Amino acid sequence: MQPIATFSIVAFDPHKQEWGVAVQSKFMAVGAVVSWAKAGAGAVATQSFANLAYGPDGLELMASGASAQEAIQVLTANDEKKGMRQVGMVDKNGSASTFTGDECFKWAGGITGEGFACQGNILVPGTIDAMAVAFEASRQGEGELADWLVAALAAGQAAGGDKRGRQSAAVLVVRDKGGYGGNNDRYLDLRVDDHPEPIQELKRLLDMHHIFFGETNPEDLIPIASVAAELQQLLSKTAYYSGAVTGVFDDTTRTSLIAMVGAENLEERWNGEGDMIDRVVVDYLFNRFK
Repeated sequence: MQPIATFSIVAFDPHKQEWGVAVQSKFMAVGAVVSWAKAGAGAVATQSFANLAYGPDGLELMASGASAQEAIQVLTANDEKKGMRQVGMVDKNGSASTFTGDECFKWAGGITGEGFACQGNILVPGTIDAMAVAFEASRQGEGELADWLVAALAAGQAAGGDKRGRQSAAVLVVRDKGGYGGNNDRYLDLRVDDHPEPIQELKRLLDMHHIFFGETNPEDLIPIASVAAELQQLLSKTAYYSGAVTGVFDDTTRTSLIAMVGAENLEERWNGEGDMIDRVVVDYLFNRFK
């Protein structure tokens, strides 16, 4: 069995009630192994000869009321190979804990802070500390939990990261009804399975996710009538609309725009109703088909 030599962070945002995990490793498709999270329960990162049962079992324990520390104690107490394991957890209340077995390959260790835990093995010393500092700083500024998690990964890599190099990275964030369509908790689940610059590529995917699925800023709403003529020209150019360019946002234009927005997967940004539209949608369409 290969060690999942990596560095990761688990964290909780109490304002949005989001739990998340971010991870980077010299290991293919690391997100499929390390990252576990469930809204109302917590988040788990299991690595270093990873015991995958730590994911679902840890979430079940925390959902039942165990703290992150208590869940780790239960799981490691019953694991004959706990000396080779490494795990970080944050529970439903935001309490975090991390564990590094004494047989993990050096450098290995972890650090906890308010609402987060960072851990890693086979690292350049200083990697984990840099992640913690970056996460603390990032969450004081703009963005959301996913941004802060990826910023922590980037800082860890800049400080040295995995001594063997890099290959894959992932970020997972959950919140109640946060998934597409609102019927699951998987708000964001992005993975870079094999790439020479996995964190950089993960950041690119995260930026794309913000465009397609990010929450609309009320300040970015503009009257559709103010861009009706430009939209009709764009819709004509792309064969979604065959009417005249009148500058009037009538039912035919609306139907055409709904079709284009759906085809471009922007329906979470604009559902086709009302007299206002997110400027992000308009700018994306104009840039996409310029």
